[in-house]
Amino acid sequence: MKKINILSLPVVALVAACSLEENPSSEYAKETYFTTESKAKMAVVGAYSGLSTSNHYGQWEMALPSSDDTYYINGTGSDNTRRDISHYKNTLTSSNNWLGTIWGLKYSCINRCNDAIYGIEHMDGFETNETLKSLDAQARFLRAFLAFDLVRYWGDVPFTTEPTLKYEDAFRGREDREKIYDTILADLDFCKDNLPMASASTSPEVPCQGAAHALAMRVLLQRAGYSLKLDGTVTRPDDDTRKDYFDAVIAEWLAFKAKGYHGFFSTGGFPGLFQSFCQGELSQEESLWEIAFHPIGSSYSENDGFWGTWNGPLVNAPDGTDGIDFNSSEVMGRANAFFRAVPAWKDFFEDGDARRDVMVCTYQYNWDAKAKTHKKKDNTSAPKNWYPGKWRREWMKPGFYHPNATDVNYCPLRFADVVLMAAEAYNETGNSTEAWSLLNTVRTRAGATPIGADNYATLMKAPKVYDLPFIDDSDDAGKFRTALYYERGFELAFEGQRKWDLIRWGVIKDAMQLFESKLPKSCAGLYVAGTNFVSGKHELFPIPLKEVQSNPKLEGKNNPGYE
Repeated sequence: MKKINILSLPVVALVAACSLEENPSSEYAKETYFTTESKAKMAVVGAYSGLSTSNHYGQWEMALPSSDDTYYINGTGSDNTRRDISHYKNTLTSSNNWLGTIWGLKYSCINRCNDAIYGIEHMDGFETNETLKSLDAQARFLRAFLAFDLVRYWGDVPFTTEPTLKYEDAFRGREDREKIYDTILADLDFCKDNLPMASASTSPEVPCQGAAHALAMRVLLQRAGYSLKLDGTVTRPDDDTRKDYFDAVIAEWLAFKAKGYHGFFSTGGFPGLFQSFCQGELSQEESLWEIAFHPIGSSYSENDGFWGTWNGPLVNAPDGTDGIDFNSSEVMGRANAFFRAVPAWKDFFEDGDARRDVMVCTYQYNWDAKAKTHKKKDNTSAPKNWYPGKWRREWMKPGFYHPNATDVNYCPLRFADVVLMAAEAYNETGNSTEAWSLLNTVRTRAGATPIGADNYATLMKAPKVYDLPFIDDSDDAGKFRTALYYERGFELAFEGQRKWDLIRWGVIKDAMQLFESKLPKSCAGLYVAGTNFVSGKHELFPIPLKEVQSNPKLEGKNNPGYE
């Protein structure tokens, strides 16, 4: 069950001792702070807390990966926040409040990492102290993870690995993303040797060595793919460079396998994995790393999450007027269900594929005040009310401490994703046999039929799925790319990676246009991402206007297509 690990320690603020004014008792001067292992651990906890502070990955992060071809935010009206982001509206500007918040949260958390890394590495005895090296690796992993977000979201951005000690340090020009990628991979190289090894007794709330290899694979694949450059072109590296990156992915995969332990979740298969997330069970078998949420009290706190309420099926909670205690341990909390699943995916699955009814949920729960219980409402005939189903109130323990928030962790790295990344790299280096073998292990776990030359057309062509005119499947490598396109959707939808897959493959607009064109009439006008997406613009977000205006080193320039 969920337990408090390193994150239970108190969070402290580290400040530069550049003033004669008395500091609050909860703050420590950087120059004198890093003297013991316990203080070093507290500094790393401060870095971890930046992931949940102000609901960073608890809610704000959820809007940025949508829309892709699997889901979108309900409602198309302009709101200067999540709907403009999800629907790629022309009202998505540098003044978007949501993006401004995310930008600030990521830089704040990176600076916490920089503080911890600098302080720990300058402690006496660091080079021979395994505890300090492990703490340092944890902070480096978090920095790599956050820096990768910055590059995917905004491209070339201001970036430093040094602590921000004074006002002038806050202003930096854009750093070439290739240099940032180099820094990310260097951090992960350190993590591969100094993070803890996963075992049955370790918690995924602390990243393991396998997580470092997995994140490196993700970075390398993104680096090998298409991205929007500052001159407005969408390009990818030359073929020789790409092959180097794919070879590096395979090397990471082999090192990952050699360290052992990780595999597919062994209790309840694919449905059991997501039920275990919702129930707060911790296992590093398939979950390589989880961002933890440990809510405290009956109101919103710094550690709240919204996994299963914002992005799960709708649940109407009792309103307190029917005699039911709002915090009753016998009923479910509310789920606002801001997201909707693109309905076509449900028909793409084979009948025996365990992922189908987990990915797409076709019902909701209404509160029956007379019966004083929740009742399930079948929405099968109303695909506009089909929801992402991987996180659900019904899978959580009865009762809730707040109607909206949950303590469900977010898992951004899991074993099945690693297997599919390795499969992709093998295919792109000419080893289609190994690529198909790995992809089929994922399908077999789900109860789906393995794909081969004899049944490819049956499983990966119309009418079973949509034909993909933007992927040439005239050879074996192309057939695999088509299968991978669908398999990563079947396996990883809504988990935060799909949009970036489509961008690096160079097919995002084509894919969204295809799925939008085939919506059922009842969903017309609800999913407009394909119509609105502008190539050469929407592959990146706008840098927040306040940052452009306040940082002279940005020279007043935003990303292509934005002012």
